[in-house]
Amino acid sequence: MTFLVGDIGNTLTKICLINFNFKIIKSFSIETNKLNKTKYQNIFFNKILKYKVNKKILFSSVVPLIYKVIKKNLSKKNYKIFELKNLKINKIVTLNVNKINQVGSDRIANAIGAYEYYKNNCLVIDFGTATTFDIISKKGIYEGGVIAPGVNLSIMNLNKFTASLPILKLRSNAKSYGKNTKDALNAGFIWGYQGLINNIIKKITLTRKTNYKIILTGGYASLFKKYLINKPIVDQNITIKGITRIYKELLE
Repeated sequence: MTFLVGDIGNTLTKICLINFNFKIIKSFSIETNKLNKTKYQNIFFNKILKYKVNKKILFSSVVPLIYKVIKKNLSKKNYKIFELKNLKINKIVTLNVNKINQVGSDRIANAIGAYEYYKNNCLVIDFGTATTFDIISKKGIYEGGVIAPGVNLSIMNLNKFTASLPILKLRSNAKSYGKNTKDALNAGFIWGYQGLINNIIKKITLTRKTNYKIILTGGYASLFKKYLINKPIVDQNITIKGITRIYKELLE
């Protein structure tokens, strides 16, 4: 028997088929806004549900409306849908935050995934719609983190609120400055975010007097890996690993 876990993000939704050893065997992704339309939702889930899966499906979601639509649709097909913050996740990790309902489920999943797989003090940096930094201790305590604007969101907003600046696809071979608009923008985003990320890592490390294993995930993880002072690793499945751990402990 296999089972399903999924991450509903602001930009993308990722659902993974997990085997009985709790390893990812297949992944499916779709733009999240498409799941608001029955046509796209049916096409997407029909190709997933052709596999024989457990009736319990676990999601992390930062888009409540889409989660409700998915839950309603799948419940009609006799699946039981859960969102991780509705489970007793304090059995897995201690959440040292003011209000759990104000922490994104994906951030909690990232922390649990890091705690489960790396057994170290970890800082997970997720390049999503926002760029998030989440701290988890090797004792299994989630200490919160930092939220900064996402790279793509910043690029789109700069295009939206200026008359002449184009949508930019970042290139890794950035120069320190540009002699045309695209090169100047590319330099600004590469070096700007390099500075932002390295500075936040430094601030967290100095404030907490702790060295961290740096884990990168999300769209720009591989691009920014070489620009960071600390030697990070890229793990594009860290969120799913965290959700899988929760499934194993609380739903199996």
